[in-house]
Amino acid sequence: MLLTAALAGYMMNRRAALALRDGGQRLHSLGMFHGLYAALAVLVPAIVVTLLWLALQGAVINSIVMAGLPHEALDSLDHGARQLVQSEIQSISQGRIFGTPEQWKIDAAARLNLLWALSGWLLVAVVAAVIAAALYVTRRSVSAHFRARQAVERIILGLLISCSVAAIFVTLGIVLSLVFESIRFFQMVPLTDFLFGTQWEPQMPIRADQIAAEGAFGWLPVLMGTLVITFVAIMIAVPVGLMSAIYLNEFASKRFRTVAKPVLEILAGIPTVVYGFFAILTVAPAIRAWGEALGIPVAPNTALAAGGVMGIMLIPFISSFADDALSAVPGSLRDGSMALGATRSETVLKVLFPAAIPGIVGGVLLAISRAIGETMIVVMAAGLIAKMTINPLDSVTTVTVQIVTLLIGDTAFDSPKTLAAFALGLMLFIVTLLINIVALRVVHKYRELYD
Repeated sequence: MLLTAALAGYMMNRRAALALRDGGQRLHSLGMFHGLYAALAVLVPAIVVTLLWLALQGAVINSIVMAGLPHEALDSLDHGARQLVQSEIQSISQGRIFGTPEQWKIDAAARLNLLWALSGWLLVAVVAAVIAAALYVTRRSVSAHFRARQAVERIILGLLISCSVAAIFVTLGIVLSLVFESIRFFQMVPLTDFLFGTQWEPQMPIRADQIAAEGAFGWLPVLMGTLVITFVAIMIAVPVGLMSAIYLNEFASKRFRTVAKPVLEILAGIPTVVYGFFAILTVAPAIRAWGEALGIPVAPNTALAAGGVMGIMLIPFISSFADDALSAVPGSLRDGSMALGATRSETVLKVLFPAAIPGIVGGVLLAISRAIGETMIVVMAAGLIAKMTINPLDSVTTVTVQIVTLLIGDTAFDSPKTLAAFALGLMLFIVTLLINIVALRVVHKYRELYD
C-alpha cells in the first residue's frame, strides 16, 4: 500500500508540474523533484508511524489486558508471578493451552486477541489517513515557485541525520546495558577477583536450599583461550591471505585470477557450523592421529583444530582487503619502481606492500574481530572447559562461548552466574576497542607517509 501510494503521489505531482510547464510557466524545479517530494512525503511519515505503532502496541495491549484482570487474582502476586501470568495468557491466546486454566485467563486471552485485531485495523486506518493528508498537502504545494529540489534534499538530509543519530544511540544503548549489568555483577563479585583470578567456575546456588560449589569468576583462563585460538587462526590466515592476494594481484594471469578469486571468496559464504563439522570430523581426528604417531598427548578437543579451521574461514577476508589495498596503490609508484630497475618482487615488498598497509591492517583487524567473536567453531572443536594454558593441543574455551553458555537456561538475571556474561561482554568490548585504536594509529602513521 505504501509503495502504491508513493508511486501515485509521484505521478500525480510530476504530471501537475509538467502541466504548469506546458502552460507557459517557468518551474523553479524539475517535474521529477516535485514527484520525489510527494513520494518521500508519503513514505517517510507513514513508515515512522508504522514503526512507532509496532514498537508500542505490544506494551500497550499487554498493559490494558493486565489492568482488566480481577484484582483478587493479582493482589497477592509479585512482579515475577505477574510476568508468568502474562506469558500464560499469551500462550492461551495462541492456542497453546497446558492443563485447565482458570476462566478469567481464557477471557483475558480472548480480549488479547481482540485487541491485537483491533490494533491492526487501527494501524491501517491511521496510515491511510497519514497518506491521504500527505498526498493532499503535497498536491497543493505544486507551483511554479515551489523549491521542490531543496525540499527533497532537506528530507534526504533529515533521513541521513536520523540514521546517524540512531546508530549512535544504539551503540550507547549497548555500552550502557553492558556497563549497568556489569556493575551489578561487580557488586557481588570483587573486581580484582574477576580481572586477576585464574579459575573460571561460574557455578552458584540458584535457590537457598540448593547445594553448589562456590563460584570462581576469574576471567584470565577464558581470555587466554580466546587469545590462543585467535593467535592460531591469525597465524594461518594472515600469511595465506596476504600471499594469495599478492599473487592474484601482481603475478597471476588474468584468466587464472578470474577463476581463482571467486573460488577463494566462496569460503566467506560457508556457514560457520559447516566449518565446525569440518573441524570436529576431519581436522581434530587428524591432529590426534599425528600426536599419537609422534608420542605427543593431544586432547579430544583442541585449540589447534578450532584455530586452524577458523584461520581457513578468515583467509578470504584478509585476501580481499589486501587485494583491494594493493589495487588502490597509485600506478605511478609501481611504474617508478620498475623504471629504477627494481624487480617485480622488490616492487611488491618495498613499494606496494608498505603503501597498502592501511588497507591490509583493516583486513587483519576485521579478521581478528571475527576470530574473537566466533562461537560455533569453538563450541564444536575446542570445548567448554576454561583452562589457564597456552598449549594449542589442549582444550580451551573463549569469551563468546562462555557468554552463550551462561545465558542458556532459566537462571534469574540477579544471579552472579548470569551477570558474569555481561562482565565478559564488557571486557570483550574493551579489548576490541583497544585493538581498533592500535590499528587506527598504524593506519594513520603509514597513510601520512604515502599521501
